[in-house]
Amino acid sequence: MNKTEILKNKLADGDLDALLVTSEVNQYYVTGFYYQDGYAVVTKKGVYLITDFRYIEAAEAEANEGVKVMMPGKDETALGLIKEIIESDGVKTVAVEDATLALSWFDRIKKALDGSCELVFGASELLDNMRTVKTAEELECIKKAQSITDAAFTHILSFITPDKTEIEVALELEFFMRRNGAEGLAFETIAVSGSASSQPHGVPRPVKLEKGFLTMDYGAKVNGYCSDMTRTVVIGRADDEMKRLYNTVLEAQLAGLAAARKGVLCADVDKVARDIINNAGYEGCFGHGLGHGVGMYIHEAPRVSYVSKATLEVGNVVTVEPGIYLSGKYGCRIEDMIAITEDGIYDFTQSPKELIEIV
Repeated sequence: MNKTEILKNKLADGDLDALLVTSEVNQYYVTGFYYQDGYAVVTKKGVYLITDFRYIEAAEAEANEGVKVMMPGKDETALGLIKEIIESDGVKTVAVEDATLALSWFDRIKKALDGSCELVFGASELLDNMRTVKTAEELECIKKAQSITDAAFTHILSFITPDKTEIEVALELEFFMRRNGAEGLAFETIAVSGSASSQPHGVPRPVKLEKGFLTMDYGAKVNGYCSDMTRTVVIGRADDEMKRLYNTVLEAQLAGLAAARKGVLCADVDKVARDIINNAGYEGCFGHGLGHGVGMYIHEAPRVSYVSKATLEVGNVVTVEPGIYLSGKYGCRIEDMIAITEDGIYDFTQSPKELIEIV
């Protein structure tokens, strides 16, 4: 069953008659066509993509099977066409994407529909929950994105020298991914060294790589789906304290991977890794959650954190990324991206994790 049929069935089983999809990511998720202007409408009778002359040819060629591509007439607006669809399909209640829709646009939509239906919230929650369970097709896109990300790590190891700057490392990762099939970046690349590696989301600087840890957190995007990986290497030689810190993070990461299974609370997976770090004497140095969902957004549900109430289920794609950060000194993070399966996990990430020294 494809996503179009799943959505229609969810409407048939619930209290909503239709969804009005306005965010770019969810429009692509629902219709299979990525564009910046227009709407997608899902009713119990059909899925409609509303676009204009600029996109009509591409939309008709690329939209998912079963999606009806429509364009307003000469003297008609997109919202006017949506009103016609709503009335034709007997829709009484339309859910909007309350998490992303601006209040001004909500008012504009409400005015244009002119009482033909009741506008309610709920589309964001329905779509977000649906997107947490990936289809086989989505998993293949994520697998491809991660394969490019892994290849970039292999490449960057031969590129890095102590004379390179953080920005040069970040750009080389990005250029490699684009040259090798990525349609874009999953997020802004992190490449921070030495004292700056203590910042979990540090920004690459125009300075030569400092001796010590170099943390690289980056990802590719393929067919709208993201990958996410972090590897930490050492510029120069690691001393005993650095080796102990690195091996503690690695132990926590491997334990987190082993704990992640269907039916397990996300908070319990976090606790397994966090306890290892805390018991090693680094309590308070791992300040973020163990991981997060990944899909069309780089951060999605479920959240793998000590405050999460979610339970892992088959089809979830999440990261496992513990870290230790000593303020003003250095930090280390190791991250894999996994899918929850019936009998365990599938680890998309194939890059090595042993401590690598670049001299």
